[in-house]
Amino acid sequence: MSDLIGTIANGVWTPVLFLLILGGLFFFFYSKFIHYRYFLHTIAILRGKYHNPDDPGQISPYEALSTALASTVGMGNIAGVAAAISIGGPGALFWMWVTAFVGMSTNFFTSTLSVMYRGKDSEGDIQGGPMYVIREALSKRWRPLAVLFCLCCMVGCLPIFQANQLTQAIVDIGVSDEETKAMSFSFAGFEINTLKFIIGSVLMIISGIVIIGGIQRIGSWAGKMVPLMIIIYFFSVLAILIVNIKVVPHYLWLIITDAFSATNFHGQPALGGVVGGLIVAGVRRASFSNEAGIGTAPMALGASQSTEPIREGLASMLSPAIDTLLVCTLTALAILVTDVWQTSDANGVSLTAKAFQSSLPGVGKYLLLLCAFFFAITSLFSYSYYGSKALSFLVGVKASVYYNYFYLLTIIVGAVASMTDVMNVIDIAYALMAVPTMISGFILAPKVLTEARSYFSRMKADL
Repeated sequence: MSDLIGTIANGVWTPVLFLLILGGLFFFFYSKFIHYRYFLHTIAILRGKYHNPDDPGQISPYEALSTALASTVGMGNIAGVAAAISIGGPGALFWMWVTAFVGMSTNFFTSTLSVMYRGKDSEGDIQGGPMYVIREALSKRWRPLAVLFCLCCMVGCLPIFQANQLTQAIVDIGVSDEETKAMSFSFAGFEINTLKFIIGSVLMIISGIVIIGGIQRIGSWAGKMVPLMIIIYFFSVLAILIVNIKVVPHYLWLIITDAFSATNFHGQPALGGVVGGLIVAGVRRASFSNEAGIGTAPMALGASQSTEPIREGLASMLSPAIDTLLVCTLTALAILVTDVWQTSDANGVSLTAKAFQSSLPGVGKYLLLLCAFFFAITSLFSYSYYGSKALSFLVGVKASVYYNYFYLLTIIVGAVASMTDVMNVIDIAYALMAVPTMISGFILAPKVLTEARSYFSRMKADL
């Protein structure tokens, strides 16, 4: 079964890879780089200069971006990057960079649309996201795309990967007694690790306290925790780079050269060769991490209190940059400069833990555990919002509350599940979510560009 799931994941991702990269390049060139020229203006938006709490929406632009980052800056930045380096070597990071850079344009277009074409749910509250864009801006014959997005979102946004890797980090780093690690019990014919089951149950309770409070509570928590966790992680990796400063230039150059030679690639060839396989590995992990083109960021930004869609597009543009160009790069460099990617058979979060411990003995693994906890727990908060929002679109708000209870139960499932199967199932759902998001973006791209020109003209006139 695992081999079948893996084969399906690889088969689905090949066409989606072209959709995300070529689609991102289309948005990049079609925009004539208009949004990249307003970085300082974007910072002013996030600082609240233009925020009006009376505008339609549920949370501030800063809280909306923090909610998006809470899901993107998660265990994918620690475990997913480690998996990419294990399979592809240093060159995988280069293709993650490419994916993130073009993904900034994708997020600008798709999140702008999410505010331009917001709709109302069954209780009359304003909502945004690819499914509402399709319903409000396109004809009824496109509605199956909205349904496809929602169904895949409810699977792709389940917390099984985040719970799996955080649990593994706690077990590997926080527990030294081998007998405790090995304890298990049988349930319905399955052998379940007792320690992982307990950890999963605790994570479920912590997450439930925030999730049941809805998007306002999720946005509030994300706004407080996201900056803190990124700062802690940045300075932790900075210390590792200082310890290994002599080899940093070598690996920065190797990231570029290995991207086109694929000499350290250990996966299955794709697109006609090993370089193609390396590209697929990098794009899959970057897309899983920063979610550009997948459609989750537009759902978060669609809840922002705003009457100017372009502002939310600009804010969303920063998500892939912070997630992949900053946080994923930090993880990759920590793994590369410590050489654990060549000397260890570990994978996922365990490999990143070895990198931290090798350069920061004693304290390193606990710093990583602290960061992993923040990364994963904020993702657990925000993913529930996406899934429940998708279900409410299909069957109404009242029924969507049941998704949250199902979601919380799957935290335990993720804690005790196989990492390989977990990643492949999420990858398949994520890949299919991209199809409605990107297609609606292509069709409506002229509307975004018209709105952008109008907004920036008005902004200049006010100066």
